[in-house]
Amino acid sequence: MSEPILQSRLPYAPWMEPRTWRLPGIVPAEPGSWLSVDDAFAGQMAERDRLIAERPDAVVGMLERARPAAEELLGMVLEKLRSVPGYAVGGAEVTRPDGVTVPLDRAAPMRVLGRLVQEDLCLLMQEGEEAVLVAAALCFPASWTLAEKLGRPMVRIHEPVTHYTEDVAKRVQRLFDAIRPEQPLQRWNALVYDDPELHQPRLEGQRRPRPVRRDYLRSERQVLVRLPQTRAVLFSIHTHVVEIARLDAAARDCMAAAGL
Repeated sequence: MSEPILQSRLPYAPWMEPRTWRLPGIVPAEPGSWLSVDDAFAGQMAERDRLIAERPDAVVGMLERARPAAEELLGMVLEKLRSVPGYAVGGAEVTRPDGVTVPLDRAAPMRVLGRLVQEDLCLLMQEGEEAVLVAAALCFPASWTLAEKLGRPMVRIHEPVTHYTEDVAKRVQRLFDAIRPEQPLQRWNALVYDDPELHQPRLEGQRRPRPVRRDYLRSERQVLVRLPQTRAVLFSIHTHVVEIARLDAAARDCMAAAGL
């Protein structure tokens, strides 16, 4: 078994506050905060590079109608990275903080995006009354697969999730409709795992095995950002995997009461 790719700390424990733990748990985010670099950057980016090279069809997808939004997102990310320490953004390539240089293949924007940042990046477009997943660079899925979800509306994407009720779905859609470019929204989740593997795809109907040991906590920071030109919505996912033993005592003590 290869060495697990872990963060040394969890930046936020969502189960400690009712407003972030009660579904849908969506709160305002700081503008411009939807990309971040942490101490697992080198390991996570090496794994992203490997998955995109070896399993591109499983982790990158884009419907052709999403191309303008994907190109807009790539432009936004490149502009953001110009001010992030450790990145060197050129006209034809980007060098990351880990020293890896990524060519800017404009014909494959989602593939490029998947190699530039730690976040998984999903694009949703409003089609009729529903938001539809139209493009993604999804290297670190937690019990879902891009192939089953691409081209599906948001409510359908969450259909197998027990707690994603019709009422929650309607509240999420209302929040989605209200997102403004200048005010992103965010939420967190958290689950106990005994397997720290980042890439954990599962088909609908396949249940995540109940952990035998309580070794790791996996938490996603998910941010919703409205793209100003195409009006598509970015759903970014920054995955944290930490050893439960490294959580502070207060966070560990509250896990049982939160159902973790």
